[in-house]
Amino acid sequence: MNKRKVIRGILFLLAVPMAAMGVFIGFHGISLQIERRKFPPIGKLVEVNGHQMHVYSEGEGGETLVFLSGSGTAAPALDFKALYSRLSSRYRIAVVERAGYGFSDTADTPRDIDTVLEETREALTLAGESGPYILFPHSLSGIEAIYWGQKYPSEVKGIIGLDAAVPSLYLSWGEETLNKSAESMAKISVLYQAGMIRLHPELYDTDPAMTGDILSDEEKAAYKAECRKSGFPGKAGSNSGTLLYIRRFSGCRGMEGHRHILYCIICRITI
Repeated sequence: MNKRKVIRGILFLLAVPMAAMGVFIGFHGISLQIERRKFPPIGKLVEVNGHQMHVYSEGEGGETLVFLSGSGTAAPALDFKALYSRLSSRYRIAVVERAGYGFSDTADTPRDIDTVLEETREALTLAGESGPYILFPHSLSGIEAIYWGQKYPSEVKGIIGLDAAVPSLYLSWGEETLNKSAESMAKISVLYQAGMIRLHPELYDTDPAMTGDILSDEEKAAYKAECRKSGFPGKAGSNSGTLLYIRRFSGCRGMEGHRHILYCIICRITI
C-alpha cells in the first residue's frame, strides 16, 4: 500500500472527530448565548472587583440569613430555594453567588480566601443588604464563614453549617492531595467548557432541585441552563483557583485555636 495513502487515511481519521468536536463546541457556545437571553438573573447584578456578581434576596425580618454555596453548586440561588423559601416569611434571605457560580460572571482575579471574602461582603453591601448576618455556609464555604467571623466579628452574628467544611479537614489532606485535587478540577473544567455536560443530562436531572417540587418548571429550565454554563465545580476559569482558596486558609494553622467565634452556633432559627 502506498505510504502516502496510509498517512492520508490516518489524517482523515483524526480530522473527522476533531471537526465534529469543533462543531459541537460551536453549538454549545451558541446555545449558551440563547439560554443567557432566555433566563435572565433572578436577583440583582452588582459590579465587584471588575466583574458582575449575582445576589438574590427575598423576605423581611430582623435577621438577615446569608447563604454561601459549596464548590459544586452550579446555581446557588435556585439550589437553596428548598430551604430559604421556608424561612423568608420570618427572615431576610440573601444568596451570594461567587464569581463563576450561577448568574455571576467568571473572574480573572485570584480565588484566595481574602479576595473571595471581600467580594462577598462588597456584593452584599451593593445589593442593599447589611449585617450583622447569620451565615449558612455549605461545604467549602464553611472556611469562608469561619474566616469572616474571625476577621470581622461584628458582621457575623452566628454560623449555621450546612454540611460545612472546617480547616482541620483540609489540613488532614496534606499539600500533595490538595494540589492533585486542583489539577483534577482544572481538567474537569475543560470538559465542561467544551459543553460535554450536554451529553450527560443525568448529571443535573437527578439533583434534588430537579426532582423535588420546590422549583417551578421555568426555574428548573433555568437551573439546567446554569448547570450547562457552570458545570462542576462552578464555571471553569474561576474555580481552577478553588484549591488556592483552601490552601491559603488551611496554611494558617494558628486559626485552629481561635475561640472568639464558635462554629455551628445554634441561633434561634425556626422553620
